Amino acid sequence: MSSSFDKYQKRRLISSYFSVVLSIGLVLFLLGLLGMLVINAKKVSDHFKEQVVLTIYLKDSAKDVEIKQLEKSLALSEYVKSTEFVSKEQAAESIKAENGEDFMEFLGYNPLQNSIDVHVKADFVTEERLQVISEEALTKSFVDEVRYDNDLVTLMNNNVKKISFWILVISGLFTVIAVLLINSSIRLSVYSKRFTIKTMQMVGATKQFIRRPFVWKSVRLGMIGAILALIGMAVVLYYVNQTFPELNLMNNTVLLVVLFVGVFMLGIIITWISTFIATQRFLNLKTDQLYY
Repeated sequence: MSSSFDKYQKRRLISSYFSVVLSIGLVLFLLGLLGMLVINAKKVSDHFKEQVVLTIYLKDSAKDVEIKQLEKSLALSEYVKSTEFVSKEQAAESIKAENGEDFMEFLGYNPLQNSIDVHVKADFVTEERLQVISEEALTKSFVDEVRYDNDLVTLMNNNVKKISFWILVISGLFTVIAVLLINSSIRLSVYSKRFTIKTMQMVGATKQFIRRPFVWKSVRLGMIGAILALIGMAVVLYYVNQTFPELNLMNNTVLLVVLFVGVFMLGIIITWISTFIATQRFLNLKTDQLYY
Protein backbone atom coordinates (compact mmCIF):
# COMPACT_ATOMS: atom_id res chain seq x y z
CA MET A 1 0.00 0.00 0.00
CA SER A 2 2.80 2.31 0.96
CA SER A 3 4.66 1.46 -2.24
CA SER A 4 1.61 2.35 -4.38
CA PHE A 5 1.25 5.66 -2.56
CA ASP A 6 4.94 6.44 -3.07
CA LYS A 7 4.62 5.70 -6.80
CA TYR A 8 1.56 7.94 -6.98
CA GLN A 9 3.41 10.75 -5.24
CA LYS A 10 6.38 10.29 -7.53
CA ARG A 11 4.17 10.50 -10.62
CA ARG A 12 2.54 13.66 -9.28
CA LEU A 13 5.97 15.15 -8.62
CA ILE A 14 7.21 14.33 -12.12
CA SER A 15 4.00 15.72 -13.62
CA SER A 16 4.43 18.94 -11.62
CA TYR A 17 8.05 19.31 -12.76
CA PHE A 18 7.08 18.60 -16.35
CA SER A 19 4.35 21.27 -16.34
CA VAL A 20 6.76 23.83 -14.84
CA VAL A 21 9.47 23.05 -17.43
CA LEU A 22 6.93 23.13 -20.26
CA SER A 23 5.43 26.46 -19.19
CA ILE A 24 8.88 28.02 -18.73
CA GLY A 25 10.06 26.65 -22.09
CA LEU A 26 7.00 27.89 -24.01
CA VAL A 27 7.07 31.35 -22.46
CA LEU A 28 10.80 31.79 -23.04
CA PHE A 29 10.44 30.42 -26.59
CA LEU A 30 7.78 33.01 -27.46
CA LEU A 31 9.80 35.72 -25.75
CA GLY A 32 12.88 34.65 -27.72
CA LEU A 33 10.95 34.76 -31.01
CA LEU A 34 9.84 38.28 -30.18
CA GLY A 35 13.47 39.14 -29.41
CA MET A 36 14.55 37.82 -32.81
CA LEU A 37 11.83 39.93 -34.43
CA VAL A 38 13.07 43.03 -32.62
CA ILE A 39 16.70 42.33 -33.61
CA ASN A 40 15.82 41.79 -37.27
CA ALA A 41 13.02 44.38 -37.55
CA LYS A 42 15.31 46.96 -39.18
CA LYS A 43 16.82 44.38 -41.52
CA VAL A 44 13.35 43.26 -42.64
CA SER A 45 12.15 46.84 -43.13
CA ASP A 46 15.37 47.68 -45.03
CA HIS A 47 14.82 44.66 -47.28
CA PHE A 48 11.36 45.88 -48.28
CA LYS A 49 12.54 49.48 -48.69
CA GLU A 50 15.28 48.36 -51.07
CA GLN A 51 12.66 46.75 -53.31
CA VAL A 52 11.55 50.26 -54.30
CA VAL A 53 12.86 50.95 -57.81
CA LEU A 54 13.82 54.39 -59.12
CA THR A 55 13.69 54.20 -62.92
CA ILE A 56 15.73 56.58 -65.07
CA TYR A 57 14.32 56.76 -68.62
CA LEU A 58 16.86 57.63 -71.31
CA LYS A 59 16.33 59.52 -74.54
CA ASP A 60 16.74 57.61 -77.79
CA SER A 61 19.62 59.95 -78.62
CA ALA A 62 21.60 58.78 -75.57
CA LYS A 63 24.98 57.35 -76.55
CA ASP A 64 26.36 54.07 -75.19
CA VAL A 65 29.31 55.92 -73.67
CA GLU A 66 26.99 58.31 -71.81
CA ILE A 67 24.86 55.42 -70.52
CA LYS A 68 27.94 53.55 -69.31
CA GLN A 69 29.26 56.65 -67.57
CA LEU A 70 25.90 57.19 -65.86
CA GLU A 71 25.78 53.55 -64.70
CA LYS A 72 29.33 53.82 -63.37
CA SER A 73 28.64 57.09 -61.50
CA LEU A 74 25.46 55.57 -60.00
CA ALA A 75 27.32 52.44 -58.89
CA LEU A 76 29.88 54.63 -57.09
CA SER A 77 27.21 56.74 -55.37
CA GLU A 78 26.71 56.22 -51.63
CA TYR A 79 22.93 55.91 -52.00
CA VAL A 80 22.84 53.19 -54.68
CA LYS A 81 22.70 49.49 -53.82
CA SER A 82 22.49 48.14 -57.38
CA THR A 83 21.62 49.20 -60.93
CA GLU A 84 20.31 47.36 -63.98
CA PHE A 85 20.17 48.59 -67.56
CA VAL A 86 16.90 47.63 -69.27
CA SER A 87 16.80 48.05 -73.05
CA LYS A 88 13.57 48.93 -74.80
CA GLU A 89 13.57 45.42 -76.30
CA GLN A 90 13.82 43.82 -72.87
CA ALA A 91 11.02 46.04 -71.58
CA ALA A 92 8.83 45.04 -74.52
CA GLU A 93 9.47 41.34 -73.91
CA SER A 94 8.63 41.79 -70.22
CA ILE A 95 5.32 43.49 -71.01
CA LYS A 96 4.54 40.82 -73.59
CA ALA A 97 5.17 38.08 -71.03
CA GLU A 98 2.94 39.80 -68.46
CA ASN A 99 0.01 40.54 -70.78
CA GLY A 100 0.35 37.60 -73.14
CA GLU A 101 0.01 39.90 -76.15
CA ASP A 102 2.52 41.56 -78.44
CA PHE A 103 1.50 45.24 -78.42
CA MET A 104 4.10 46.09 -81.10
CA GLU A 105 2.05 44.16 -83.67
CA PHE A 106 -0.71 46.74 -83.28
CA LEU A 107 1.55 49.79 -83.11
CA GLY A 108 4.12 48.70 -85.65
CA TYR A 109 7.01 50.03 -83.55
CA ASN A 110 8.40 49.96 -80.00
CA PRO A 111 7.34 53.12 -78.08
CA LEU A 112 9.30 52.19 -74.95
CA GLN A 113 12.58 53.74 -73.83
CA ASN A 114 15.87 52.40 -72.61
CA SER A 115 16.08 52.76 -68.87
CA ILE A 116 18.20 52.14 -65.79
CA ASP A 117 16.53 50.59 -62.74
CA VAL A 118 18.16 51.87 -59.56
CA HIS A 119 17.74 50.12 -56.20
CA VAL A 120 18.45 52.71 -53.53
CA LYS A 121 19.87 51.81 -50.11
CA ALA A 122 17.24 51.68 -47.37
CA ASP A 123 18.50 54.79 -45.51
CA PHE A 124 17.91 56.89 -48.63
CA VAL A 125 14.37 55.65 -49.36
CA THR A 126 12.58 58.82 -48.26
CA GLU A 127 10.60 61.36 -50.23
CA GLU A 128 13.20 64.09 -49.78
CA ARG A 129 16.26 62.04 -50.70
CA LEU A 130 14.61 60.35 -53.68
CA GLN A 131 13.61 63.80 -54.94
CA VAL A 132 17.22 64.99 -54.69
CA ILE A 133 18.44 61.87 -56.52
CA SER A 134 15.85 62.41 -59.25
CA GLU A 135 16.81 66.06 -59.74
CA GLU A 136 20.49 65.10 -59.90
CA ALA A 137 19.78 62.51 -62.63
CA LEU A 138 17.67 64.99 -64.61
CA THR A 139 20.65 67.33 -64.94
CA LYS A 140 22.00 64.89 -67.56
CA SER A 141 20.95 66.05 -71.02
CA PHE A 142 20.28 62.50 -72.24
CA VAL A 143 17.93 61.66 -69.31
CA ASP A 144 14.29 62.07 -70.30
CA GLU A 145 12.43 61.27 -67.08
CA VAL A 146 12.82 59.76 -63.60
CA ARG A 147 9.99 57.82 -61.99
CA TYR A 148 9.39 56.11 -58.64
CA ASP A 149 6.32 55.27 -56.56
CA ASN A 150 6.20 58.24 -54.19
CA ASP A 151 2.95 57.12 -52.52
CA LEU A 152 4.43 53.69 -51.80
CA VAL A 153 7.53 55.26 -50.24
CA THR A 154 5.41 57.49 -47.97
CA LEU A 155 3.15 54.62 -46.94
CA MET A 156 6.11 52.31 -46.28
CA ASN A 157 7.98 54.80 -44.10
CA ASN A 158 4.85 55.60 -42.07
CA ASN A 159 4.09 51.92 -41.54
CA VAL A 160 7.67 51.13 -40.53
CA LYS A 161 7.49 53.80 -37.80
CA LYS A 162 4.16 52.48 -36.52
CA ILE A 163 5.27 48.85 -36.58
CA SER A 164 8.54 49.67 -34.78
CA PHE A 165 6.63 51.49 -32.02
CA TRP A 166 4.15 48.66 -31.51
CA ILE A 167 6.90 46.02 -31.52
CA LEU A 168 8.57 47.82 -28.61
CA VAL A 169 5.24 48.13 -26.74
CA ILE A 170 4.37 44.46 -27.30
CA SER A 171 7.90 43.42 -26.28
CA GLY A 172 7.50 45.24 -22.95
CA LEU A 173 4.05 43.76 -22.31
CA PHE A 174 5.13 40.28 -23.28
CA THR A 175 8.13 40.43 -20.97
CA VAL A 176 5.83 41.31 -18.05
CA ILE A 177 3.41 38.51 -19.02
CA ALA A 178 6.31 36.04 -19.28
CA VAL A 179 7.51 36.92 -15.78
CA LEU A 180 3.98 36.58 -14.37
CA LEU A 181 3.34 33.21 -16.04
CA ILE A 182 6.63 31.70 -14.93
CA ASN A 183 6.12 33.12 -11.44
CA SER A 184 2.65 31.56 -11.32
CA SER A 185 3.98 28.13 -12.34
CA ILE A 186 6.74 28.27 -9.72
CA ARG A 187 4.32 29.38 -6.99
CA LEU A 188 1.99 26.47 -7.76
CA SER A 189 4.95 24.09 -7.55
CA VAL A 190 6.04 25.50 -4.18
CA TYR A 191 2.42 25.61 -2.96
CA SER A 192 2.20 21.82 -3.27
CA LYS A 193 5.12 21.58 -0.82
CA ARG A 194 3.83 24.12 1.71
CA PHE A 195 3.26 21.51 4.45
CA THR A 196 6.77 20.13 3.97
CA ILE A 197 8.14 23.67 4.32
CA LYS A 198 6.21 24.26 7.53
CA THR A 199 7.19 20.86 8.97
CA MET A 200 10.88 21.57 8.38
CA GLN A 201 10.46 24.99 9.96
CA MET A 202 8.74 23.50 13.04
CA VAL A 203 11.62 21.09 13.69
CA GLY A 204 14.09 23.97 13.77
CA ALA A 205 15.41 24.29 10.21
CA THR A 206 16.46 27.81 9.26
CA LYS A 207 14.73 29.69 6.45
CA GLN A 208 17.88 29.66 4.33
CA PHE A 209 18.29 25.89 4.79
CA ILE A 210 14.64 25.27 3.81
CA ARG A 211 14.71 27.66 0.87
CA ARG A 212 17.96 26.43 -0.69
CA PRO A 213 16.76 23.07 -2.19
CA PHE A 214 13.60 24.69 -3.57
CA VAL A 215 15.60 27.47 -5.22
CA TRP A 216 18.14 25.09 -6.76
CA LYS A 217 15.43 22.73 -7.99
CA SER A 218 13.55 25.61 -9.64
CA VAL A 219 16.73 27.00 -11.17
CA ARG A 220 17.49 23.59 -12.69
CA LEU A 221 13.96 23.40 -14.07
CA GLY A 222 14.39 26.93 -15.43
CA MET A 223 17.62 25.91 -17.13
CA ILE A 224 15.96 22.88 -18.74
CA GLY A 225 13.02 25.03 -19.90
CA ALA A 226 15.43 27.65 -21.26
CA ILE A 227 17.40 24.99 -23.17
CA LEU A 228 14.17 23.70 -24.75
CA ALA A 229 13.27 27.28 -25.70
CA LEU A 230 16.71 27.85 -27.25
CA ILE A 231 16.41 24.65 -29.30
CA GLY A 232 13.01 25.82 -30.59
CA MET A 233 14.42 29.28 -31.38
CA ALA A 234 17.37 27.76 -33.26
CA VAL A 235 15.04 25.59 -35.36
CA VAL A 236 12.80 28.55 -36.25
CA LEU A 237 15.81 30.76 -37.03
CA TYR A 238 17.30 28.09 -39.30
CA TYR A 239 13.98 27.54 -41.11
CA VAL A 240 13.33 31.26 -41.67
CA ASN A 241 16.92 31.82 -42.82
CA GLN A 242 16.60 28.96 -45.32
CA THR A 243 13.22 30.23 -46.55
CA PHE A 244 14.28 33.89 -46.85
CA PRO A 245 18.06 33.82 -47.46
CA GLU A 246 18.02 37.39 -48.77
CA LEU A 247 17.38 38.64 -45.22
CA ASN A 248 20.73 37.21 -44.00
CA LEU A 249 19.35 36.62 -40.49
CA MET A 250 22.46 34.69 -39.43
CA ASN A 251 24.73 37.69 -40.06
CA ASN A 252 23.86 39.32 -36.72
CA THR A 253 25.95 36.72 -34.88
CA VAL A 254 26.80 38.89 -31.87
CA LEU A 255 23.20 40.03 -31.31
CA LEU A 256 21.90 36.48 -31.71
CA VAL A 257 24.41 35.16 -29.17
CA VAL A 258 23.41 37.95 -26.76
CA LEU A 259 19.73 37.07 -27.30
CA PHE A 260 20.26 33.34 -26.70
CA VAL A 261 22.38 33.97 -23.59
CA GLY A 262 19.80 36.53 -22.41
CA VAL A 263 16.92 34.05 -22.75
CA PHE A 264 18.92 31.39 -20.86
CA MET A 265 19.82 33.82 -18.06
CA LEU A 266 16.23 35.09 -17.92
CA GLY A 267 15.03 31.54 -17.28
CA ILE A 268 17.45 31.26 -14.36
CA ILE A 269 16.81 34.72 -12.88
CA ILE A 270 13.01 34.57 -13.04
CA THR A 271 12.82 31.09 -11.51
CA TRP A 272 15.28 32.06 -8.75
CA ILE A 273 13.39 35.23 -7.80
CA SER A 274 9.96 33.56 -8.08
CA THR A 275 11.01 30.61 -5.89
CA PHE A 276 12.63 32.88 -3.32
CA ILE A 277 9.47 34.98 -3.01
CA ALA A 278 7.13 31.94 -2.98
CA THR A 279 9.06 30.06 -0.28
CA GLN A 280 9.41 33.22 1.79
CA ARG A 281 5.64 33.66 1.68
CA PHE A 282 4.94 30.15 2.98
CA LEU A 283 7.70 30.44 5.57
CA ASN A 284 5.97 33.51 6.99
CA LEU A 285 2.51 31.91 7.12
CA LYS A 286 1.08 30.49 10.31
CA THR A 287 0.19 26.79 10.36
CA ASP A 288 -3.60 27.35 10.25
CA GLN A 289 -3.20 29.66 7.22
CA LEU A 290 -1.74 26.85 5.10
CA TYR A 291 -5.24 25.45 4.50
CA TYR A 292 -6.52 28.60 2.76
